[in-house]
Amino acid sequence: MSHAVLKLDKAQLNKIKIEYHPYIQSNVPQGGLFVAKVEGCTITAYKSGKILFQGPAAEQESSRWSEGETVLKTKEVKGRKKHAYLPPEQVGSKSMIGSDEVGTGDFFGPITVVAAFVSKEQLPLVKELGVKDSKLLKDPQIIEIAKDLIQSIPYSLLVLDNPKYNELQSKGMSQGKMKAKLHQKAISNVLEKISGPDTVEGILIDQFCEPDIYFRHTNSQPGTNPPIYFETKAEALHLSVAAASIIARYAFLKKMDDLSDSVGLPLPKGAGPHVDEAAAKVIFKHGVDVLKKVSKTHFANTQKALKLVQQKRKG
Repeated sequence: MSHAVLKLDKAQLNKIKIEYHPYIQSNVPQGGLFVAKVEGCTITAYKSGKILFQGPAAEQESSRWSEGETVLKTKEVKGRKKHAYLPPEQVGSKSMIGSDEVGTGDFFGPITVVAAFVSKEQLPLVKELGVKDSKLLKDPQIIEIAKDLIQSIPYSLLVLDNPKYNELQSKGMSQGKMKAKLHQKAISNVLEKISGPDTVEGILIDQFCEPDIYFRHTNSQPGTNPPIYFETKAEALHLSVAAASIIARYAFLKKMDDLSDSVGLPLPKGAGPHVDEAAAKVIFKHGVDVLKKVSKTHFANTQKALKLVQQKRKG
């Protein structure tokens, strides 16, 4: 187990709180702002501006927010090993399958997972199409680039719609396990589409859990042909992951438009207070059963929306 501590300003802490909104816990320590629990990590923010990440996934969670900030402490407990699946230094020039997902932190909409293959010969083309970290692109750019990408490279898109997501979650399957299974299936699909594993020099997964947990979730073995790698912020390491992220985002945006049309209301992304308001409007217009068809019902937004409905009805 490891932990990391960051020192952030108020605006950054608010941004993080919104990001982890679905996972906020009720128990907050003295001097604390909020506590959130995601798979493999507990995040505790303090009024002092410090934010503590604890657990096996502390390193990758803290790395999401540490760019340009000061990491005050990163400690590995004795006996914990650095995982053996970090990509090689020259990974960016290899023929790779990359995989990424979108929608895991959004109350409305599905989870979309994409695996994409970019050969070393296609790297210049994919770069010319404008592929880069999707977080640096606005939605209109993502849509434009994705339309070219899906005509240019082998890929597999899997969409876990809300009703199925809610069913799996109600049976006790964690979101992390769902993601692992989707990544594994998408990667397998791409391997079947191309000429064979020898064409692929490696598989790079944008890391969302420890490799051992991933293999346990998927009942799979690491394998060496092709080798599998895990790294956080993998979009910056190879264009295959960036391409996968863009296609996944494109599919997510299309699905969000379809869901908005189905309920006759704009459904926002994210999981902040504006989402609570939108969820309450869905309940007012269609009832809770329809909300379940367009959202991840175990998120805290559901109960907050129900409270808003009660308050408005009383008023």
